[in-house]
Amino acid sequence: MNYSETMAYLYAQLPFFQKQGEKAYKPKLNNIIALCDHLGNPQHSFKTIHIAGTNGKGSSSHFLASILQESGYKTGLYTSPHLKDFRERFRINGKMVQKSFVINFVKKHSKIINTIEPSFFEVSVAMAFQLFKEQKIEIAVIEVGLGGLWDSTNIILPELSLITNIGLDHTNILGNTIEEIAFQKGGIIKPNTPVVISEHTEATKQVFSNIAKDKNAEIIFVTDTYTHQTQLTNIDALQVEILTPKGYLSLKSGLNGIYQAKNIMGVYAACQVLIQKKYKISEVAILKGIRNVVKNTGLKGRWQILSRSPFTICDTGHNTHALKITLEKLITSKHENLHLVIGFVNDKDIEGVFKLLPKQAKYYFCEFDSFRSTTLSELEKLGQSYALTFEGFKNVNLAMAAAKVKAEKNDLIFIGGSTFVVSEINNL
Repeated sequence: MNYSETMAYLYAQLPFFQKQGEKAYKPKLNNIIALCDHLGNPQHSFKTIHIAGTNGKGSSSHFLASILQESGYKTGLYTSPHLKDFRERFRINGKMVQKSFVINFVKKHSKIINTIEPSFFEVSVAMAFQLFKEQKIEIAVIEVGLGGLWDSTNIILPELSLITNIGLDHTNILGNTIEEIAFQKGGIIKPNTPVVISEHTEATKQVFSNIAKDKNAEIIFVTDTYTHQTQLTNIDALQVEILTPKGYLSLKSGLNGIYQAKNIMGVYAACQVLIQKKYKISEVAILKGIRNVVKNTGLKGRWQILSRSPFTICDTGHNTHALKITLEKLITSKHENLHLVIGFVNDKDIEGVFKLLPKQAKYYFCEFDSFRSTTLSELEKLGQSYALTFEGFKNVNLAMAAAKVKAEKNDLIFIGGSTFVVSEINNL
């Protein structure tokens, strides 16, 4: 099989959450344990950092990997989902895995894959662990796929766990309350292993504190420990100043969404824990790692600037919590007219999002290639009920083209609402 045939086999044979939703989720660790046993448990061959959260876990993973790269460590990075190419999930010092590795892994281990029938995600996690072992990396940053407790990545014994924030997302799987979801995310807290909490509420703090106490794990609540200031000089410029014993440390971010400030704080706190554990991470490495994150790790789709005339941005934030922050930033930025190209998966709180949408913007609703896509008729019905000005399109590229035609030089175009929408942008 060549690479295209290999990927066609994986997509056809294995349950794939991004396409099939809840049916592809397997809340047990049996399959990943069996796969890794078959491989000789490669996940124990290198150091790891484990990152979970409702929003921000992907960006935080890339930030931390970038800092470790700047510190001279051979760094693995496993994230999900991918936008364009499956190989985006596996990076070593920012470089994607070779196609030949994917082909050979599937060919060599197809028998056990066919026998135990794992999910697409379970196979990708096992593949990542095997790659990192073979490439003799020094440390890997591992992003949780969904939840934490029953996530396939949760068979590692990390140096450190990091939990970004908790919101009401995937409630059909993780629970209907913030406390239930926090308990699932807190499942990555390991015995005698420090955990950093980037954001918390009183409710989530209690959940995490109880788990940490049971596990004898040191817990650091970032907002209780560190003080910071955020400076936004423009829609495409973010600077975070953290108060240290030496004074304020100014970090210019390579990712410019306003929500990145709290992610950066969590990553900074994680670095301090690693330094205490004798990792050689200098202040300069932190500065460069935060600033050079896109170049170092190849991250796409996070407040990414596509054009400056008219100013066009895309972002993969895809739940009410993330979109609320994004919309606040868009509304308060300098522009004449706001154009929103948006589509949503049908298992999200779409009504909750529509309640946040500004009436004065112009909307370009779109579908994407998945049964999980909210249909145009549903979006248009909601658009009418909320008295929005809108048009409907069968895909994001047609919607973007229409927005570009109607937008003036000083207007602002935003594309998002779902990772699927961003992933289908041509030439991203």
